[in-house]
Parts: sequence; structure tokens; C-alpha cells
Amino acid sequence: MPVSQELPKAAERFARSELTQREVYNRLSRAELTKHKALAESLTRMAESEQRHYEFWQKYSSVKQGPDMLKVRLLMLLKLVLGTTFAIKFMEKQEVAIIGKYKEFEPAIPDSEKVDFRSMIEDEEVHEKEASGEVKGSYIRYISFIILGLADAIVEISGIHAGSLGIYKSTELTGVAGIVAGGAASIAMASAAYAQAKQGFEGKASVSAAFTGISYFVNAICLAAPYFLTSTQAVAFTTSVVVALIIIGFTSYFNSVVSDSKFIKDFAELAGIMLAASAALYILGLVIASFLKISAAVV
Repeated sequence: MPVSQELPKAAERFARSELTQREVYNRLSRAELTKHKALAESLTRMAESEQRHYEFWQKYSSVKQGPDMLKVRLLMLLKLVLGTTFAIKFMEKQEVAIIGKYKEFEPAIPDSEKVDFRSMIEDEEVHEKEASGEVKGSYIRYISFIILGLADAIVEISGIHAGSLGIYKSTELTGVAGIVAGGAASIAMASAAYAQAKQGFEGKASVSAAFTGISYFVNAICLAAPYFLTSTQAVAFTTSVVVALIIIGFTSYFNSVVSDSKFIKDFAELAGIMLAASAALYILGLVIASFLKISAAVV
């Protein structure tokens, strides 16, 4: 079907999408007004821009549109749980795909409207840069330290569990080993993060250390929990690995949104390292257990 015939239905979707984004930006602006005035003003300008875009598409639609309130509520929930920065970046990633769809309909736009159409495309393309430049969410400064704590804990604690299974043959001892090692390592990681943050980091070194140490230890507890819930080694290990993969997936996705990294690449790299380390340390544990039995027999 020619794009000119598809335009009215597409315009309905586009108009509603613009209204939805306008509503979210307005709500985010009100939420940030007392904390980050510059960000609130930027969000207000973006909301006004989305209003103009809605008015452009509404001219080609015969149906009066309203915002998608379910999507608005979900995005505000994202803001509440994961922060304003994540919500904004999440929306802007979606806008990248929307811009591509808009451009498909350029041939159906009358020549008299082409200037407004191209201006709208330019508006959409600068939104992400504008929002990213104004975001002041304090936790974003420390995201690298949180990622560091999570990533190290997943690799190290999963490896310790695998190695301990090869030695102890006990799920409870394996869980205890992971928690004890996690406690010690979280302190060491926090100390390293503190020293690193002292070298020119804009945020507080103590907060950086806290983020790193706490994220490490909480992760260690999550990975150890399955070993206290079952006495079957295979079930405990498999469940712990699944928990680790879920954490890796969440961490990689969060980082891909706020830092514009590649989700699949980040996930594959960290998951591969974790699984390889677990396999290698399980084999090492078996070797150590075999050596200890031989030593005991000699004695």
C-alpha cells in the first residue's frame, strides 16, 4: 500500500506517541523542579516540542488522540525505581526508532509541510543530547562503581561456589564459603574504589566505596542463597547461575540504556567470563579435593 494511503493510520499512532511523551516530560519536569531546575526547564522545553509534533501529526489524523496513560504510568514507575536518567534515556532510545518510521512517510507529506516535517525530525534528534547534557541524577556518577561491584561479585562468588562444590560436596558449606569470601572481598573492593575515587573523581570517594562494597556483598548473598535452600548440588549450582545471569542481564541492560553501550556485547562478555571461571574453578576444586585425599592416605 502506498505510504500516502497509510498516512492517516500512522498519523494516529504518531500523534498519540507524541502526546504520551509530552505527558511524561511534563511529569518528570514537575518532579525535578525543586531538585534540578536546569533539568526541569529542559524537560519543559521537550514537552513543548512534543506538543508541536502532536499538532503536526494530528492534521493528518481524523481521530482525536489522547496520551497512552498506561505507558505514562509505566514510565513514571521506571523513574521511581531506576531514576530520572534511566526513564529519559529509555524514552530517547525509543525515539530513535520512531524517527526512522517518521522518515518513511516523508514522501507522503505535502511540499508545503516539508519544512515543518524536517524541523520536527531535527527536534527529535537533538532531544537525547539535550536531556543527557542536563541530567544531574547523583547516582549516575557512581554507576561505574555499582557495575564494578556487581560484575566482580558475579565472577568471583560464582567461581568460589563452583570450586567449593568440588572440595566440600556440601551445598551449605559452599554457601557459607561464598558469603564469607563475599564479605572479605566487598571490603577489599570498597577500599580499592575509595582509593580510585580519590584520584580526580567528581563525586565523593566514601559514597563510591559504599556503592561498590554494598553492591558486591548484596550480590554475594543473592548468589549464595540457593545453596541454603537445597542439598542437591546440581540444583543449587544451576539456580545460582540462573540468578547470576539475571543480574548480569539487568545490569547490562541498565548500563546499555544510561551509557549507550551494547547490551548483547556486555551481557555475552560478562556471562562468558562468569561461566568460564566457574568451570575452571570447579575443576580446580576437584583437583584439590583429590590431592587432599591422597595426602590423607599417605599420612
